[in-house]
Order: sequence, then structure tokens, then C-alpha cells
Amino acid sequence: MAVKDEIARRHAELVALRHDIHAHPEIAFEEHRTAGVVADRLAAWGVEVHAGLAGTGVVGRLTAGSGNRAIALRADMDALPMQEANSFAHASRNVNRMHACGHDGHTTMLLGAAQYLAATKNFDGTVFFIFQPAEENEGGARVMIDEGLFRRFPVEAVFGMHNWPGMPVGEFAVQAGPMMAAADRFRLTVQGRGAHGAMPHQGIDPIVVGAAIVSALQTIVARNVNPVDAAVVSVTQFHGGDAYNIIPDTVELRGTLRSFREDVRQQIARSVEAIAKGIAAAHGATAEFTFVPGYPPTVNHVEETELAARAAATVAGDGKVARKVAPSMGSEDFAFMLQQVPGSYIWVGNGPGEGGCTLHNPHYDFNDEVIPVGASYWATLVEQVLARG
Repeated sequence: MAVKDEIARRHAELVALRHDIHAHPEIAFEEHRTAGVVADRLAAWGVEVHAGLAGTGVVGRLTAGSGNRAIALRADMDALPMQEANSFAHASRNVNRMHACGHDGHTTMLLGAAQYLAATKNFDGTVFFIFQPAEENEGGARVMIDEGLFRRFPVEAVFGMHNWPGMPVGEFAVQAGPMMAAADRFRLTVQGRGAHGAMPHQGIDPIVVGAAIVSALQTIVARNVNPVDAAVVSVTQFHGGDAYNIIPDTVELRGTLRSFREDVRQQIARSVEAIAKGIAAAHGATAEFTFVPGYPPTVNHVEETELAARAAATVAGDGKVARKVAPSMGSEDFAFMLQQVPGSYIWVGNGPGEGGCTLHNPHYDFNDEVIPVGASYWATLVEQVLARG
């Protein structure tokens, strides 16, 4: 494995930095301490710092040589609103806050690459280091874009990376096309007519209607979506009623819709609404449908994916970069950046997911052995894409 020697020598320093960030997790748009750590480190290494995009976002600018080309590398900084179950020394000190998705590792790897590139400057052009807030559910990438990210810092390509439990350390996975799914939400309010629980014939039971809707929605993927297209329709909440002997007036169903293509995304939303309203009408009830768009699918561009794969292979070695992978039904707001600028999103192996070391699990912890691998990937990518000469 071709890990950069300069980065490998700083491994212990980077691990200490990662542990500090892990111990002080901050959720969406509250990453003030983390952003401060990032800004201070970048400034100390001579990287030009721009703070304040999306409130807590930080962008570092580093130029070498005389070239006018520019690319961007992005890491997310936020944690999750959950209680950590680990007991090691760097466990979260903040109640109901935890780095359970590895964003502490992502931030550290990009900082490690920035430190190396600032010291060596073995490239020709400009690299922007984007430290983004609020990836988890709140769309920090979209906010940074809306506030002028790519207008202020124009680039020809943008690259992202996420750790992947279950993939061995030292391996990568990337492919052109979909890597992560679109994630949308929906809400259905079923209006019936309340009645005594002992006299259901005097009312219109929205619970019965809601139950029928839940079952029928499962036919969307099985019978409405083309079998070659992947999609998920999941009802995850069912709220209704306050007493054991009262049939309520209304119930509310909530859920998530996942897909990889925009036409499928719109199709399943239309199908949920049509099925819900049709079943409700058949029972004499009504259904109100609310679609809440979330993250679009994360779709890699062809040319930039080849660049990412080449850099990953340089670091990991032949045969260590998977090029045909099953896309994940998880979502990622890096998708908004890929809608604005060509780019690619790669997975880096985080090792076995044993003992609950899986994403969004209270026992998760980023694997420190990945830090020099990921930082070397970032550094190699810059040196190859913005090569001197």
C-alpha cells in the first residue's frame, strides 16, 4: 500500500485529533467547536481559511504553481443526536451526541491531506478543502451551495469520501452512476369519523383504513416499479388514538421513499398518493398526502470516477478498488454538490463491522488505521489531477 510517508509519520498526531473531535460531537449547524479546530489547523499550516458558509462551514484554499485549474475535496463534520454506548477514553462527553457515522474520521483525513499538501505543494493549481456541516438529515451541502459555495470557489470537479464498515482497511469502492439512493419522506393523514370502540358501525375507522394502506403500499415496488430498478417504500410511523375504547377521527402515517432514478423517485411518490386516496375513498374516508423531498440520488460522473479510481489504486494497489458495487439505499447530501459540479464519491474500507461497529450504531467507532489511507488518497488525487507539468 502506497501510503504517503509524511502522513504515516503523523499518524499518532492525527489519531489524537480524531479522538478529540469524537469526544466533542456536535450536531447539524452546531459544529462551532469542530469548525474552530478545523480553521485553526488550516491557518497554522498556511492554508487560506474562509469560515461561515452555512453558519459553521469552513473552506480552505491552497494554491501551488501557476496553474489555473481547481478542484474541491469535501468532508462532513456533524455528529448524530444519539447516546454513545462505548466506554473508551475518547467516548462522547456530550449527552445525546455521538460521532456514529465516522464524520470525525472524515474531517481528520481531509485535515491530514491538507497538512501534507500545504507542506509539499507537489501540484499545480488550487485545491479547496470543504468542511461541511449538517450532512445528517439537514442538507448542509445544499445550504452551502445556496450561500454561494461554487460561485465563490469555482472548481472543475468535486470529490467526496465515506468510510464503509464491512470493507477491509486498505480497500476502496467506486463506480460511475448511482452510489447512494435518494431519500424522501412522506406523510399521510387519514380522516375518518370517530366512534365508540364498541360501536364501530357508527363511525369510519381510520385505523382500519390506515392498515389497508400500509399493506397496499408494498405493492408499489413489487408491481409498479420496473423490476430492474431498485426502490424502497417503508411506512415507519403509525400514529392514532388516545384511548382503548375510542375509534379516533384521524391517523397519521409517515415513512421513507428510496430510489436511484429521478423518474422512479417521482413515480413512487405519485403511487403512494394514489393508493392512499383510493383506499380511503373506498372506505368513505379521505387521505391527505404530503411529500417531503430529501436528498437526491448520489450519482457519480464518469470521468471524475476514473480519476478517483486511479488515485485509490495508486494508494491501495491493484485489485483493491472495487469497480462494480451494489449501490447503497442509504443517502448522502454530497448528491447536491454532484448536481452542481462533476465529481465522484468513493467508499474507503473501515474494517469489520463486528461488535456493533456499523454506521449509526451506539457502539460504532471510526477505525484509526484508515486515517493514513484516506488522507493519502486525498493527497494522491490532488497530485494526479493537478499534476505539475
